[in-house]
Amino acid sequence: MILAGRTALVTGGASGLGEACVRALVAAQSSVTIADLNEVRGKALADELGPLTQFCRTDVCDEGDVLAALDEAERLDMVIHCAGVATAERALGKDGPLDLDRFTRVMNINVMGTFNVARLAASLMSKNEAGPDGERGVIILTSSVAAFDGQIGQAAYAASKGAVASMTLPLAREFARFGIRVLSIAPGLFRTPLLAGLPEEAMKQLAATIPFPSRLGDPAEFASLALHMIQNRMLNGEVVRLDGALRMAPR
Repeated sequence: MILAGRTALVTGGASGLGEACVRALVAAQSSVTIADLNEVRGKALADELGPLTQFCRTDVCDEGDVLAALDEAERLDMVIHCAGVATAERALGKDGPLDLDRFTRVMNINVMGTFNVARLAASLMSKNEAGPDGERGVIILTSSVAAFDGQIGQAAYAASKGAVASMTLPLAREFARFGIRVLSIAPGLFRTPLLAGLPEEAMKQLAATIPFPSRLGDPAEFASLALHMIQNRMLNGEVVRLDGALRMAPR
């Protein structure tokens, strides 16, 4: 898929991995709707990047919100779904079992939110005129290496990201008749706002666990992979780890 002149929705697009994707798409001359709950950061980013971008406050678990974000564009060619939450809470902690509502919140945002965006985006994409090979759109989801080697305290997060990884292939198979591809990226440790609050020494220790390159990932590297996936039509139904060969230890 040629990026110039195409339209994209990036959820979680106001910061971190999503922001990097927004910047990369705009640099490639794509029009982008930034969907995020953070109005201050989202509007500031849209103002900075100019007329190819627009911001829409979006709760990915809310059908009306996602439809409103999709309605911002006349058509939809690409979705990069980065919205989600990360937690580190033991199932059985010092104060007893984890509150089930806290587990449910993670599953709702990371699993239901992902499925909600994918199903509504595919419905809109299916109306596009078919391009080369009959392609009508691309949906890229965000899983995590925690889906495969989650650590102690990551039961909720690992379960949610494992669900994202598991839905990738069945969605790709289902949407194939419409010419819509579905892929997931499973990032490792990236320098995002989630880790930015850690002391520099803590980040160095995390970076040292990555075989090569022994550093935290740059969100621009995530965006680079996402854009390659969009442009390479033979990539479909796959979950790609982006982690410098990291395999996380139990704790």
